[in-house]
Amino acid sequence: MGKPTAIKADEGAKFDFGGFGVHWKIDGSATGKRFSVVHHPLAPHALAAPLHRHHNEDEYSYVIKGKLGALLGDDVVIAEPGTWVFKPRGQWHTFWNAGDEPCLIIEVISPAGFEDFFREVAAAWGDMNKFAEINKKYALDMDFDSVPSLCQRFGLTFPKPEVME
Repeated sequence: MGKPTAIKADEGAKFDFGGFGVHWKIDGSATGKRFSVVHHPLAPHALAAPLHRHHNEDEYSYVIKGKLGALLGDDVVIAEPGTWVFKPRGQWHTFWNAGDEPCLIIEVISPAGFEDFFREVAAAWGDMNKFAEINKKYALDMDFDSVPSLCQRFGLTFPKPEVME
């Protein structure tokens, strides 16, 4: 175990996936692989990801600012600042900014390791074949066909396919 550490608001690498961002804060190497923490800034009405499910990780999202929408199985949740949203492994889910202002959440991932998924996707951004390989490596099922209906149902935007080619 390391010594006590303070991580300032602007510290940590960042990447923007077109309205959905990742700001790495605490890697699993600092927690004995028990958990990791990233921040996710979301642009107004931005869908974070297609409907997906993790086989290895639970995710806990804490809303710092804005409104977080989440589809958890068949349940729709709108979470405001101070609210936690639990996304257990094995459950189909997605999330988005449900408001007109930027949204910011803290994402706790347990066990750690999935923070590296975002690094690998950022490094391969735009290569859909590589993205499919990364999903498989991290035991992540993703329903790309869900994006149009999610965007229509909740009034959301998602990066255009040509951005991802």
